[in-house]
Amino acid sequence: MSPSIHIHKRHNVSMLLYHLVCSTKYRRLVLSPKVDRILKQTCLDIQYRYEIHFLQIGTDKDHVHFLIQSVPTYSPTKIARTIKSLTAREIFFHAPGVKRALWGGSFWGSGFYINSVSRHGNEKVITEYVKNQGKEDEYEILHENGQLKLF
Repeated sequence: MSPSIHIHKRHNVSMLLYHLVCSTKYRRLVLSPKVDRILKQTCLDIQYRYEIHFLQIGTDKDHVHFLIQSVPTYSPTKIARTIKSLTAREIFFHAPGVKRALWGGSFWGSGFYINSVSRHGNEKVITEYVKNQGKEDEYEILHENGQLKLF
């Protein structure tokens, strides 16, 4: 993965990186190749409407890791809420069997883990951590971006 870049806005320059982990509701094993494709495409579509850029997306059976870059006007909670709501809606729409497997409830668990990542000290460390979560044969990288676009 290439390093992220500074985002230049009219009155500020920033580089905010976050590691977001979301688990599926009840830790159910509902992440399949079809759900992975829907998740990846939805995240890539989010980039066009919101100032949220996905550096890496990876799954590990019952939870998903996102390495994200955003702007200061988006709080970590807003980023997590946006990603969770839009991805759940699209997954339920395109894979209705998942909604049945979750007893008609929500796709994501109610909580999440989010941590800021330092470009100069921890970006590579977090990327390796995300890759090494769970068993090696279960973790799959769905998306990895080489270079960020300016918003």
